[in-house]
Amino acid sequence: METNFSKEQLKDKDNKSSEKIFRKCVHCGFCNATCPTYQLLGDELDGPRGRIYLIKDMLENNKPANSKIVKHIDRCLSCYSCMTTCPSGVNYMHLIDHGRAHIEKTYKRPFWDKITRNFLSSVLTSTFKFKFILILTQFVKPFYFLFSKKIRLMISLMPMKLPKKTLPKMQIYSPLKRKKPVARVALLTGCVQKVLSPQINEATIRLLNRHGIEVVVPKGINCCGSLDHHLGKGELAFKTFKKNISIWYDEYLKNGLDAIISNTSGCGTTIKDYGFIFRSNDDFKKKAKKISELTKDISEYLEEKVKLNFVIKPTNGKKYKIAYHSACSLQHGQKVHNEAINLIKKTGNDVLEISDGHICCGSAGTYNLLQNEIANELLKNKVNNIEKINPQFISTGNIGCITHIANGTKIPVLHTVEVIDWYTGGPKPEILKNI
Repeated sequence: METNFSKEQLKDKDNKSSEKIFRKCVHCGFCNATCPTYQLLGDELDGPRGRIYLIKDMLENNKPANSKIVKHIDRCLSCYSCMTTCPSGVNYMHLIDHGRAHIEKTYKRPFWDKITRNFLSSVLTSTFKFKFILILTQFVKPFYFLFSKKIRLMISLMPMKLPKKTLPKMQIYSPLKRKKPVARVALLTGCVQKVLSPQINEATIRLLNRHGIEVVVPKGINCCGSLDHHLGKGELAFKTFKKNISIWYDEYLKNGLDAIISNTSGCGTTIKDYGFIFRSNDDFKKKAKKISELTKDISEYLEEKVKLNFVIKPTNGKKYKIAYHSACSLQHGQKVHNEAINLIKKTGNDVLEISDGHICCGSAGTYNLLQNEIANELLKNKVNNIEKINPQFISTGNIGCITHIANGTKIPVLHTVEVIDWYTGGPKPEILKNI
């Protein structure tokens, strides 16, 4: 793709990076073939190629975003399926992030749209605020018909009760039977996940401890910053990024870390991108690069670094049919796909392939709240494809996918790490008690 940035414009590091990415695009359209929104809507501007043109036009001509541009950029899921398909290696992720940041700086959103996005940014990145809103919704639910459609949707997605925590809150979880751990890792416990599904972090800690690995949860790290980053809220995101990098890097230098473990794939994708985000920051680029290098998805770490001891065998246990849903941020964003499938296969169970498994379920962070009509269409398609193969339960690696898919089917949905924890000596997941 030909570009026409001026020398002055290319002094900006983001323009310079985006210009290189634009030049890789050859207009082939392969990206549209796997883009969920293009498949649903059939509009060139609702596919990656069309969005690239919109972003290029904004940046090259240094013009503010308008409502048409914002509509099509907002409809992007950031599933990155286009990046897996692209034969030219176009890094669409960095283009869409740049486009969203430009929109946030130059476009005045309608009042209620702005309020909603600010509300999500504030609440979903704070464990305390999220818990408070969750409690509040229990009182509001009987009157939810009085609210707008979007608010009713948010209320309906809130659970009636939360799972009980079984592990005490500590900063260091050490293996019980070893004097010296075989490895030491930091765990990102997340913001919403540790409220909605604390069992995911608990399964991760038990599993790692059982295999001689010490787990540290550094004080001060809650959100990874990806939610604000994808909402285009650069200042808030960068504040979170810098705090996380400083805390993890300090822990790495003082006490040593073999890895930073993410069990929420959307978070992992962003943390692995810290190195790029701070590529021109003299104070943080070395630290950020190291943090990105250390970061591993839990499935990736277990498959590559841990010799798992499976105690439940197919001969003395029931064999299940498990549908594995590969979260977009994992398979497309991190290029981690077969690792989780291999882990589940080691349990002796059958892993079922989901048709169109490369297509997003519609969760995509806050997408199912901000673009609920498209998200629901994608959910219906995903659930139909899952129910066709009739699994006994669904395994995946992202809390957003778990929550979203669970709203569309009665088939139990849980995190892959819960399955592996169970088969290596942990408790049977509560959601599977009746199967």
